[in-house]
Amino acid sequence: MDAQGKVALVTGGAHRLGKAISLALARAGARVVVNYHASAEAARQTAAEIEALGTESLLVQADVASEPEVKAMIKTALARFGRLDILVNNASVFRATPFTELTPAAWSEVLNVNLTGPFLCAREVGPIMLSHDAGKIINISDLSAFRPWRNFLPHSVAKAGLLALTRGLALELAPTVQVNAIAPGPILPPPHFDEAQIRAKAEQTLLKRWGSPDDIAQTVLFLIHNDYITGQVIVVDGGELMR
Repeated sequence: MDAQGKVALVTGGAHRLGKAISLALARAGARVVVNYHASAEAARQTAAEIEALGTESLLVQADVASEPEVKAMIKTALARFGRLDILVNNASVFRATPFTELTPAAWSEVLNVNLTGPFLCAREVGPIMLSHDAGKIINISDLSAFRPWRNFLPHSVAKAGLLALTRGLALELAPTVQVNAIAPGPILPPPHFDEAQIRAKAEQTLLKRWGSPDDIAQTVLFLIHNDYITGQVIVVDGGELMR
């Protein structure tokens, strides 16, 4: 698929990794629907940068864990552009949840955003793509899908489930829609990381350095352009998983 002139929806597309993906899609000529939940100012800035690149943007506030809000978001996007060709499920909750303090409410909050949200978005967008005889769905997972992180049990379970969702959607939507996942490694340090933690994380990779959001954004573009990959996960981690 050529991204030029296509319509892409990026959930959590206002800041950090989501912003890099939104801008990469815009540079490739796509019109970009930027979903955000609470980051209104960041979303406006991202939209301005998209339009400065010479393409169209649309900001849509929605909680991807809410079925009514997802339905309304898709309806708004269709009213503006008339189609949706690309869905990037990037919105995610990243919060420490020590097991001894983990409540059912905290468990549900993380899984609702990180796993149910991508399902709800794909359920709404999939039939639209089928009606247009083409589409791309790209889910952003991470290394916890393969190796759980201590104190992040709901997050790890959700990201592992997202890989199963990726394979299942690839099966359900074949041959029209290609569905894949990307599992980033060290790309953007969490806000609580100090310099020592940042250096230690780099040492855990084979390449001895952090990646950049553009490494993920370029992988998104690769999966959009390649029409013979589906049901797969691409690990972009500088070799951390191998260590």
